[in-house]
This record gives sequence, structure tokens and C-alpha cells, in this order.
Amino acid sequence: MTAKIIDGVAVAKAIRQECRERVQHIVAQRGIPPGLAVIIVGADPASQIYVRNKIRACANVGIKSFRFDYPAEVNPDTVIDKIMRLNDDPAVHGILVQLPLPPSFDMSRVLHSISADKDVDGFHLYNVGGLVVGGTVFPPCTPYGVLKLLEHERITLEGKNVVVVGASNIVGKPMALMLMQHEATVCICHAKTRDLAQFTMLADILVVAAGHPNLIQPEMVRTGAVVIDVGINRLKDGRLVGDVNFDGVAAKASCITPVPGGVGPMTVSMLLVNTITSCERWQQQNFAPMWTKFAPAQAIK
Repeated sequence: MTAKIIDGVAVAKAIRQECRERVQHIVAQRGIPPGLAVIIVGADPASQIYVRNKIRACANVGIKSFRFDYPAEVNPDTVIDKIMRLNDDPAVHGILVQLPLPPSFDMSRVLHSISADKDVDGFHLYNVGGLVVGGTVFPPCTPYGVLKLLEHERITLEGKNVVVVGASNIVGKPMALMLMQHEATVCICHAKTRDLAQFTMLADILVVAAGHPNLIQPEMVRTGAVVIDVGINRLKDGRLVGDVNFDGVAAKASCITPVPGGVGPMTVSMLLVNTITSCERWQQQNFAPMWTKFAPAQAIK
């Protein structure tokens, strides 16, 4: 068996075209484009690249971006004060704080200072809690992108055994909650899991987000499984690889995402989708604080 390669670049391109059309409609109706504020603290090279990519993607679909750079030694209160002012800025519909933050920052405090109404990254307690009870307005971008890839490939989730390798708050945990909303049977594995292969071998769909290059080997994968590789790791020779031994696993899987070119492009695209959705909610004036107007799973499609 040779796996079908799931082309995340092509799917992301189609989503961005939809985003472009939605933005054009918003501007035609209201005259104000969606706005995304991006805050970056420090000079981490990878973060700088990610932020440039996000701002470039915004420009590509017509979203107005606002970038705010701070040195690593900035007082965290200065950043939080900026977030509070952005919360009240009607030109800003989404706020993103690029991670990681310097060690001097309390990440939770910073992320929870973002208004739940503008939390397009999906990290606010409201959006995380919404996943637990069955819906959220802004799903976390990477898990959201994974669901869109599966939807594009017409891979059903109902009744499937899905194993998620990695239990981070950004990918693994929300991924599992979103999969359960689609009536999949979900197992989460993590760094303390003993004999990882005994779990991964049971997966109809295997989602790997562990941050360890080539963690998943062919003998750990069921023949015909769908494999979604969320990991991205740079080796000493400069190559980018995922958490899955791509060549070996592709010989057994039915579908597999490459690295790069799989989940990565989807993450940025879903950030655009969340920002546009936020703007539409605000401009249509169907807007109320989320704790008084809870919108269940309609945002996760």
C-alpha cells in the first residue's frame, strides 16, 4: 500500500480564496476590513518567521494587520496594558500573542488578558471550556486545521478509533476534545505513556503532535491507517521533518500528511478564518459577551 499524500498547501489555498471573498463582502457591506493585532516579545528567530508568515497571509486575503514588537526584557505589565487597549479597539477583531514568551512572563496571565471575543488563537479559558461542553466560537487553529484536512479528504470520524500522541494545551488536548465532538473514540498518549506502540497500532486515525522527530515508525502503525503529522522539527543538517517516519509509514498508511506542506499551512489559514468570523460577528451586531450568548458547535464545521 502507498499512502495518498494529503496536500495541506492546496487545501489551505482554497480556504484562503474563501477568506478573500468573505473579506471583500465585509468591506463592500461595511467599509471596514477585519483587523488582526499580532504581539511578539523578544527576537526568537522562529517566532519572527511565523509572525512574518501570518502578516503576509493577512495581506494576501485583505485582513489588516497590526504588529507590535517588544524586547525580551519588557515589563509584562506593558504588554498586558497594550492587550487591554486592543481589546477596546474597534479596528481590531483578533489578537494574537506569539508564543513562546520569555521566561519572565506568566503565559496564562497574558493569554487570559485577551478578550474572549477577540481570542482568535482559541487559547482563552472561555474557548477552551467551550470545547469541553460541546462548542466554541474560536477553535484552536492547528486542531481546527486538522479537522478541515480530514473533512476535505472525506474521512469520517464517527465511531473511529483515533489516537492522539501529544497532550499539549495547544494541540493535543483540544484536538482530542474536538474529535470527540465528532463522535470518535479518542485515546491520548503522552511522554509518560508506556509502550506507545500498543496504542498507536489500534488507531484508524493517528494524530501525532509530540515534537520528537521520527517518533512514529512503520511497525507502530496499523495498515491502512490515516496518519496526520502535526510535528515540525529541524534536524542538525537543516532538514525539516515531522514526528513520523514519513517514507516508512507512507508504505503502510492509506493517507498521510507531509512535513512541510501538511498541517502547517492549515494553521495560518484557520487563524484567518477565525479573524474573519470575529469581524463578521462584530459588524453584524449580533454581538453580546460570550458568557451571556453562548454559541455551541456551529463554529466548528
